[in-house]
This record gives sequence, structure tokens and C-alpha cells, in this order.
Amino acid sequence: MNAHAALGPVLRHRRGLSRSRAALAGGKLRLGFIGGSITAPKTGTRWPEPLAGWIGQRFPTARLVVENAALGATGSDLGVFRVQPEIVARECDLVFVEYAVNDFGQPTARRNRTREGLLRQLLAAGSDVVLVYTFCPEMLPDVVAGRVPPSIAEFEALADHYGIGSVWMGLHAWQEVGRGLMTWAEWLPDGLHPENRGSLSYAQSVMAFCEAEWGTALAAPAWMNRPALPGVLHEGCWDRVSLLPLEAAQCDGPWSLRRWFTCLGMSQALHTTVPGAALKIPFEGRGLMLGFDFGRLASEVSYRVDGGSWQDTQRDRPAWAGDSGWFRPTVVTDSLPAAAHELELKTLAVPVPGGCGSVTTLGLIGVIH
Repeated sequence: MNAHAALGPVLRHRRGLSRSRAALAGGKLRLGFIGGSITAPKTGTRWPEPLAGWIGQRFPTARLVVENAALGATGSDLGVFRVQPEIVARECDLVFVEYAVNDFGQPTARRNRTREGLLRQLLAAGSDVVLVYTFCPEMLPDVVAGRVPPSIAEFEALADHYGIGSVWMGLHAWQEVGRGLMTWAEWLPDGLHPENRGSLSYAQSVMAFCEAEWGTALAAPAWMNRPALPGVLHEGCWDRVSLLPLEAAQCDGPWSLRRWFTCLGMSQALHTTVPGAALKIPFEGRGLMLGFDFGRLASEVSYRVDGGSWQDTQRDRPAWAGDSGWFRPTVVTDSLPAAAHELELKTLAVPVPGGCGSVTTLGLIGVIH
């Protein structure tokens, strides 16, 4: 296994991490993460753990605050709506964005719009941002052939446009395997998720990036005097979004509004177990996304906008999915005229082994402006 020069360096430094330098000089760094299960804190064995430990040792007098909002089996389409309450509102100084894997199967145009919208929200808030690229088996043919996988190449186009640094953690780990420093089984025990050894490899590439950024004596530059955001790279990017309160939905049937604890990332939900229960959701914007607690026993739904044709969802139910607990988005549309609209939705029962999936739990109503 040989690294190919065409793949480029693991570390790409662009504008610099001036806000986080100032934060460290001031004695407190707020560190944010958003991405999928490879970054999520659920198992305590992912790469943010050794990275946070290294920062604590490297800057022992600074208070480190970690806001890890990464969520398994979710992509940048859901991240667009979660980044404000879970990262921006917590005033993170440095944010790592990891969606190259979880966006891999999304259409190119869609993921370009959602990623750019998420990045523009972070940059508008003044955070330092670093893109990190992990690995999935679908990337291997490109990497072996010396090609940058499209999901990463498209992120790099955004990084160039906005001056955002990036770390190709997956390439670093692949090169370590090629040099005999770890085995594939140590890197990715289940084929996708690194545990302790693989996570350390990922973290070490980010440590090298940060050391190059912070290695000189820290000063407190005027990081707020940043250049204005450039124009959008992808027309229709999701940079202006908002959340509607669940109370805005008009219920027809036995729905209940509940505090919700069984789906990570979701704190409240509209819930029903009755096929045919309906909702009407008035909204003003050019698009709508709904977030469900999804799993094997979840219903499908039928919906229409502004009295148009009904469309039924047909979501896959992979073997790893449980009965529920997957915060799964459904993009209704992002191409409406920017005006007032109304969504109508009704629940559908779905045959499953041993019965029917008839549980509908709606935890997010996201509007695209």
C-alpha cells in the first residue's frame, strides 16, 4: 500500500486559528465538534477524547470546555439545524466539522448546499473552523487509485473558498497502515468506526495540525477583525434556517407533545401510534425538513405541500437500526418560492416482521429561508 502524491498532504493550513489562539492566551478554550458516529461522544473511544487530553496537557493553565454535538447516523442536512443551538449558542472558539463519511451517499448538489450553509453559520459567528475527513470503505477505490474521493474533494472546494483549514485523518491512518504502524483491524475493528488505536491515529493528525497553528508563543490577536464572508459558492445553500416550535403543528388525531429522552439529540417530540393521524404545519420560507425518531417500528408518512400531490416516504431500515432511537431527517423540499406555505402530513402503517411499524415521533421542524 503506497501513498499517492496526487492525494495531497494530510494537513492543509489556510487562514489560521486566530480566535482559538486568543482564547488559549486568555485562559479558556471552548472546543466544538459536529459530525457523525465516528466523532460522537457516546462510546468514549472516539478521536475527540485523546485530542482533548492533548490540549489539556499542552496548555495546562487553560480551562477546556468541550461541546461535542456529533450524532451517529446523521449528516450535514440535520447538522445545519443543530449547529446554532448546540455549537454557536455555546460560543465555541474552535469547531471541528466531520461529515465526509455521513454525507457520502447524499446527492452532490444537496450535500454542497447543506455543508456550505453549516459552514457559513459557523463563520458568521466568528468561530475558527477545521474540516476533518474520516474514512469509509466506499472511499478505498479512489484512495488506492490516487484520487481524492468526491465527498472530500467537494469539502476541499469549500475550504479553499472560505479559507478553512482541513485534516484528512483517514489518509493519515491509511498511511500508517501502509507503513506497518497499525493493522486494519486496529484501525477499524468493524470496518468503519475506529476505537482506541484508530481514534488515536485520527487524533494525532489533528494534534499535528493544531501544534503547527499554536506552536509559537501565543498572543491575543484581534481575531474579530476578520474579512467579511465571501459570496456563496453553491446557489441555494442552507445558510438561513430556523426551527419552528412543535406547538406550531396543528394536530388531527391522538398526538401528544412529550419530553423525549430515548433519541439522542432530541429533547421534545410530537408522538402518536395511530395510523392516519394527521398534522398541518404552516411555515414561511423556501423549504422544510422534518426530523423523526426512526427505527424498525417507525411508520412511514405521506405528505404534500400547498395542496399538491401526496408523496409517501420509503425509508430504508438497515440491520443495525434498532426499533427506534435514530434521529433521522426527511427533507420535504428546498426549492419552493420564498413565501407562506402549508405542509399536510398523515401517518402510514408499514408491515415489519411480526407486525406493523406504526409509531410516528416528530422531534424537529426545520425551515429553510
